[in-house]
Amino acid sequence: MHTKFIIVLGSLMSGLGKGAVTSSLLKILSMYGYKVLPIKFDGYLNYDCGTMNPYRHGEVFVLDDGGEVDMDFGMYERFLNKNLTKASSITGGKLMDHILKNERAGRYLGEDVQIIPHLTDEIKKRVLDFASKNKLDFVIIEVGGTVGDIENSYFIEAMRQLSTSEDLVFIDVTYIPKLNVVGEQKTKPAQSAFRLLMGSGIIPDFIVCRSEERLEESTIRKLSLFANLPKERIVDSSDLNTVYELPLHFIRQGFDKRLLYRFGIKDRKINKNKLIRWQKIVSAVNEQKNKPLSIGIVGKYTHLRDSYVSVKEAITHSSAKLHVSYNLKWIEAEDIESAGPEKILAGLNGIIVPGGFGKRGIEGMITAIRYARENKIPFLGLCLGMQLMSIEFARNVCGLKGANSSEFNKNSKYKVIDLMPEQRSISDKGASMRLGALPIKVLKKDSIIHMAYNNMAVSERHRHRYEINNRYRPILNRNGLVISAVTPDRSRVEAVEWKDSFGIGTQSHPELKSRPESPAPLFVSFLNAASANAEK
Repeated sequence: MHTKFIIVLGSLMSGLGKGAVTSSLLKILSMYGYKVLPIKFDGYLNYDCGTMNPYRHGEVFVLDDGGEVDMDFGMYERFLNKNLTKASSITGGKLMDHILKNERAGRYLGEDVQIIPHLTDEIKKRVLDFASKNKLDFVIIEVGGTVGDIENSYFIEAMRQLSTSEDLVFIDVTYIPKLNVVGEQKTKPAQSAFRLLMGSGIIPDFIVCRSEERLEESTIRKLSLFANLPKERIVDSSDLNTVYELPLHFIRQGFDKRLLYRFGIKDRKINKNKLIRWQKIVSAVNEQKNKPLSIGIVGKYTHLRDSYVSVKEAITHSSAKLHVSYNLKWIEAEDIESAGPEKILAGLNGIIVPGGFGKRGIEGMITAIRYARENKIPFLGLCLGMQLMSIEFARNVCGLKGANSSEFNKNSKYKVIDLMPEQRSISDKGASMRLGALPIKVLKKDSIIHMAYNNMAVSERHRHRYEINNRYRPILNRNGLVISAVTPDRSRVEAVEWKDSFGIGTQSHPELKSRPESPAPLFVSFLNAASANAEK
C-alpha cells in the first residue's frame, strides 16, 4: 500500500489539542492494523527543545535515542505504546541549519536560495524519505502553531504542494466558543479561520471542533454549509473525563470509517481485541474510589502543569493499573521555604520531587524530602529529586553541614552532587547532556528498584549534567543511604533508597516511558506504598 498522509492543522488559537487529535488517530489506525508513525513540525528556530524553559514550552520530552523533543511526543508514545525517534521531529531550526550548510557548501549550483522551492522541497523530501524508510501505511503530521503564523506558513505551503502528488487528507482543529451571555455555540471565529486556511490554498477534508460541550446540531449545520463539507465531516472533540477516551469518542462518531473511506478504504475492520483492551484502560482511568490518595508534587514549575505532564500521566497509568484514584496537590517549593513543611505537606500519602534545573526553590524541596523521610511518607525523587535526596541525607544524617550541589553552590565544602567529568569542557548547552535510554545495573535483590522491575538489568531515559560525586558514596552508604543501582561499569550512581521506609531516588526519568498499557514500574510501586500509607 502506497503511504497515505494526514495533516493536522490548528486554526483560530493554540492549545486546542492537536496533539490529542493526532495521538487518537495514531491509536485508531494502529487498531486497524496499519503501520503508522507521526511527524511533528515546530516552527521555532531552536534546533530542538533542549534549551527551552518549561515555563514557556512545557516539559522537554526525551526519546530513547536522546532526542529532546516537544511534549506532544510523550502523548504520541503513550497512545501508540511505541518508542519513537528524533527523525519524527522537524523544527524550523533544523531546516534552516540544513539549508544554510548546503548553501555554504555550494550545493545549490549558484542559485539564489529561497523559501520556495528550496525550503519547501527539503520539507517534502524529509516527509517522503521518512515514510519510505519506515515502510509506513500512514504518516500523520501535526503542524505546530496556528494557521496564519509566519513561523509555520512555509511548512503549510509544503503540505499543500505535497497534496498535489500524494494521497493526503487535511484535518483542521478549531474552537467553538459558547458565551454565557448568549447561551449558544458561535461559529463565526471558526468561519474566519477557515477562510484564512482556504487563502493558503487548502480546503480541509474534516473539521474537528474543540468545545466545552458537545456540538449542537445547529452548529454542525452552520459549519457544514460554510465549509462546503457534509455534516459527517464535522467532528466533535468536546471535553471528556480523560484524553485517553478521545479515540473511542471519534470511533463512536464514525470518524474512523469516514477517514478511511476518504482514502478509498471501505472494507477494513478494526481489531476488536485491541479496541476492547483500550476500552478497559479508559474505564480504569475513569474509575473513582471513595478515598483518593493525596499525592504532592513539589517542584519549581508547578504553575504550568505541562512542565510535569509525564509525571502526572505516569501516576494516571499506575493508578488505573492498581484501581486506585488520586488527588494531586501541586506545591511550589518556594512556598515550603516561607511557610514550613507542616502546614503544606501534612496529610499527604506520598511526595514526588521531579526534575528541574537552577537553584530557585531547592531548599524547599530539600525540606520536603526531609519531612518525608522523618515522617515515613512514601517518596519518589526523579533526577533532581534523587540529587536533592542525597544532599538532604548528607546534611541531616551524615552530618555534612552545608552539603550541596556545585550547580547551586560552587563554594560548598561538601559537593555531594557535582558536574559529570565529561561535561566540564562543554560550552554548548544544546544536546550536550547525558541523554536517552541507558542501561542500569540493579545491585540488591531486596531493594525497592528490584522489586519494582523484578529484574537486575533495567533501561530508562536520562537527561542530566550532574550526578552523585563518587567521593561521597562511602559515607552516604555507611550512614544508611542504600545505593541500589549503578551504571553497568559501576562508575555512576543510578538509584538511592532509604532503609527504613519507602523512599527512592532515580537519576533517570522513568515517567518518560510510562504508557497506559505498560505503566512505569517505579510509579506503580510508589502508589502501592502510598496506598499502604493511607490505610495506616
